[in-house]
Amino acid sequence: MAKAPTASGLLVSNTTKNVTKARSAPSSAVKRPSRADAEQAIETLIRWAGDDSARDGLHETPARVARAFEEWFRGYSEDPAAVLQKTFEEIEGYDEMITLQGIRFESHCEHHMAPIVGRAWVGYIPNGRVVGISKLARVVDVFAKRLQIQEKMTAQIANVINEVLQPQGVAVVIKAEHHCMTTRGVHKPGTELMTSRMLGIFRDSAITRQEFLSMVD
Repeated sequence: MAKAPTASGLLVSNTTKNVTKARSAPSSAVKRPSRADAEQAIETLIRWAGDDSARDGLHETPARVARAFEEWFRGYSEDPAAVLQKTFEEIEGYDEMITLQGIRFESHCEHHMAPIVGRAWVGYIPNGRVVGISKLARVVDVFAKRLQIQEKMTAQIANVINEVLQPQGVAVVIKAEHHCMTTRGVHKPGTELMTSRMLGIFRDSAITRQEFLSMVD
């Protein structure tokens, strides 16, 4: 588990650098091929699988798959920090836990490009300001719509909320089924991977951490 933040909930400088790198690296470091290149690659895979890419049912498939990829991986063109920029300070001193539970998401495993389907629980304790609840769901989606491993995605969600909102603490739990092990390989359908990331008061206080975890079903 990564180094804990300070008691105030602020990330140390190394963590902030890592969060910024995680946000910006995917879109800025990779030169994207053209749509024609992508469709040609998909056509090649169809033929490699053993089918005729020119037959009636498949000749438009490369274009359809390219469009699907634009939807599945749109997170590379979105900045999760920007999602959290609009906050509200008129909260009458509210400083208790805020949780958004069971946020459904679909992602893809970066090792096999197989689907990851699951739910996320996101909680934070504000420090003078809050964010619209839909923005928490959008942050989950931004990171889900990239090639992922669940451990990294869990940390990314918690880190960016902590960096932008600077709350007293952040907690994230993800439970998901990975098709790379349910539809291939060891073939264990119904199994779920569970990961968590606790920052600030959620890491420092066992009582606060347990209060959050008791909401995870």
